[in-house]
Amino acid sequence: MPKLTHSRAVFLMVAVTLMWSIAGVVTRHLEHARSFEVTFWRSFFTLVALLIILPTLQGRAVFTSMRHSGRALWISGVCWSVMFTAFMVAIMLMPVANVLVTMAVGPLLTALFARVFIGHHIAPRTWVAIAVAGLGIAWMYGSQMAGLPIVGTLVALCVPVAAAINWTVVQHSQRHGHAVDLVPAVLVGAVISVVATLPVALPFQASWHDLGLLALLGVVQLAIPCVLAVRCGRVLKAPEMALLGLLEVIFGILLAWLGAGERPAAAVLTGGALVIGALVFNELLGWKEQK
Repeated sequence: MPKLTHSRAVFLMVAVTLMWSIAGVVTRHLEHARSFEVTFWRSFFTLVALLIILPTLQGRAVFTSMRHSGRALWISGVCWSVMFTAFMVAIMLMPVANVLVTMAVGPLLTALFARVFIGHHIAPRTWVAIAVAGLGIAWMYGSQMAGLPIVGTLVALCVPVAAAINWTVVQHSQRHGHAVDLVPAVLVGAVISVVATLPVALPFQASWHDLGLLALLGVVQLAIPCVLAVRCGRVLKAPEMALLGLLEVIFGILLAWLGAGERPAAAVLTGGALVIGALVFNELLGWKEQK
């Protein structure tokens, strides 16, 4: 594949976040599929797509190399499977805006986990950002606690926690000279998610209309953008990726509002502004320090 320039990588990453953001609005138009069946079919179609995309981009040897990869690849795959499963279950239990804002704390949780488990230094600005983001999450959920299922909240929190563990494991592995190819890790995650959710997804209730939408999610919302995001990550710096990734929250809330009539509550907008503001503040200062 041709080498990406910086400007094209930025444009491509914006397209990636737009593709990621369609999950909420699409699930609101499902007819019969619910909960774990939604997760199963999305992961299944992601798996099928990656089985085509991976050998096309990297050759058939990619599957052989996966068998000889270190355990970091498999731990990353488990984390991806938790993210796939928890995200879709949370989307089915709670408003899209709540789930997306909760996911947005992932980069700050990653910094915290990296500090605790592998000794990464956390700059004072990041501590401030973590505190402000925590305040935003507390504001968002505190005023809505009576109207939101506790299970949905806990499931939604599994997504940024799994993401933080994933990136911490990847960083630790890279520091010890074992680079983890994240695209095969996504494939491993899709396999685990399919196997884990199949028993609880039965009996299937999805209509053909539902299957079409879930195939769209598996291919366009997950498989393709994950591959493209990994490629963008080779050109863009971490702060740029984190800032551009926030567009998923904005796009996702707008699409659910315009396409499914799911208007976010005032507390979500306030809490979300605190979370996103903290992330933007942290990443912009980090970018300035790198320069």
